[in-house]
Amino acid sequence: MRFKTLILAAALLMAGGRTGLAADSALLDGNSSDAILNLMRGYGSATLGTQNDGTPKILGKIDGQPYTIYFSSCDAKTHADCQDLDFYAGYLGVKPSLERINAWNRDTRFGRAYLDNDGDAGMDMDVNTDKGVSADNMDSTLALWAQLVKKFTAYVAAK
Repeated sequence: MRFKTLILAAALLMAGGRTGLAADSALLDGNSSDAILNLMRGYGSATLGTQNDGTPKILGKIDGQPYTIYFSSCDAKTHADCQDLDFYAGYLGVKPSLERINAWNRDTRFGRAYLDNDGDAGMDMDVNTDKGVSADNMDSTLALWAQLVKKFTAYVAAK
């Protein structure tokens, strides 16, 4: 019986079977700022910075449009173990109508648009990373963000 168990275990390993522990080590989470930064560089320029409280942030540009990825809901003392990311793009001096912003929100599933206190356009998107996500999932999320930034930039520029 023990011999059969060893053969089964060897077969699983050769077939590429992974245990939950091995799969978890490949996940990206709120402590993966460098890995997320490197993925984001595939969509435009990006640099790692810090927020006023020491929490990481990524600053970048997609087709010339600045954006920031804020690491949020972090441990207050260590500024690590962040549970989510807040993607943000602001459009200083771009003042679409409220009706146009509402139409974006009605017709677009991801990327929440709004007008700030000065009437300038803004867009953000929240991503939960509390239990980690695969690198492929994160890259897909970053590709979605890049697409949204391009689409929203064109949308608010159109009259």
